[in-house]
Amino acid sequence: MTDSLAAQRSALEQGALALGLSPDAAQIDRLLAYGALILKWNKVYNLTALRDPAAVLTHHLLDSLAVVTPLTRERPGAGRLLDVGAGAGLPGVVIAILRPDIEVHCLDAVAKKMAFVQQVAGELKLPNLRGVHARVESHGGAYDVISSRAFATLADFIHGSAHLLAPGGAWMAMKGRQPDAEMAELPASVEVFHVEQLAVPGLDAERCIVWMRARQA
Repeated sequence: MTDSLAAQRSALEQGALALGLSPDAAQIDRLLAYGALILKWNKVYNLTALRDPAAVLTHHLLDSLAVVTPLTRERPGAGRLLDVGAGAGLPGVVIAILRPDIEVHCLDAVAKKMAFVQQVAGELKLPNLRGVHARVESHGGAYDVISSRAFATLADFIHGSAHLLAPGGAWMAMKGRQPDAEMAELPASVEVFHVEQLAVPGLDAERCIVWMRARQA
């Protein structure tokens, strides 16, 4: 192992620990391999704007890992999760690695990005991960959790995916600063039941999860 890879591994392990996670060696290996695949494919397909391994570690891997503990609290058992506007598979791929009991579908309208997610699923042997090339409005199915990461406004996110939320399900929207204006624009049929502040190791920026569900009549 090179010094650079050892440093990345140590930073990832320490970051995961700070987030209340205890990934095993195989999961750390998969996370590092996923980061390496993002950098490799970025050279040709421009999956994300980041080109630096350290930035991919903090802004992508650790930023996505930050939702795993909250997700496990809300959904401790097996289920189905749809990651809308997943791009390179963030946070969906990271969730699939850490929560093998959850069936994760990453959805994006850009075909090359979903081809990448399918490649990741094959190379990292993640049978619970699938890339779906489609627009959310035309997709079908029922999901216990629907997630997004800086995908759209909360109202647009809800409007596009409401037909996909299973009874008793929840929306998990990853945001930067608490989006009070967006929350005020939500339809009356949806309630915000928790806004969770996140502290991402190595990332000097505000992060939160807006948890939402269908309002009970």
